[in-house]
Amino acid sequence: MAMYGYVRISTKKQSLERQIRNIRAAYPEAMIVEEVYTGTSLNRREWGRLRNKLKEGDTVVFDSVSRMSRTADEGVEAYFELYGRGVNLVFLKEPTISTALKNRTLTISQDGSTSEGRLIQSIISALNDYQRELAAAQIRITFDQAEKEVEDLHQRTREGIQTARAHGKQIGAVPGKKLTTKKSVEAKAVI
Repeated sequence: MAMYGYVRISTKKQSLERQIRNIRAAYPEAMIVEEVYTGTSLNRREWGRLRNKLKEGDTVVFDSVSRMSRTADEGVEAYFELYGRGVNLVFLKEPTISTALKNRTLTISQDGSTSEGRLIQSIISALNDYQRELAAAQIRITFDQAEKEVEDLHQRTREGIQTARAHGKQIGAVPGKKLTTKKSVEAKAVI
């Protein structure tokens, strides 16, 4: 049973250090898998490699649910796919959904051949179904929040650009003007 810590940032300008530190503090034995890629897609190279090698009993630790996915539908689907394969999922910042379903399943060693046994088994089964539905709803809410963070970020960026333009700032390239960079000047000097 292997233990992995999955850390992800969206751009190279960001740092993985905080996530790694948080995972190492809770799970020092975790093998860290690093990725620089947007969380709005699960089609990520390192995530795909890790996902394919996970076996029943393995554990994946995330600093937060947004490191797994920022798209609610994909995140929920991946969560239940991995859960169905017997993979343990740990979310340090959202512990209530960490392998939530495995820890809440009720069992009873009652013989199902009697009417009492069948009644108890059907009650336990109904309670387990109810708990699964509650856990699924909680998992959905958590991934919805991660998706909303992305939407809010995009909205704030659009508003910031509008504000800058309203104050006369040039955003982006000036139409009709050639872009000159240090690299392009050096390249022309070589020719």
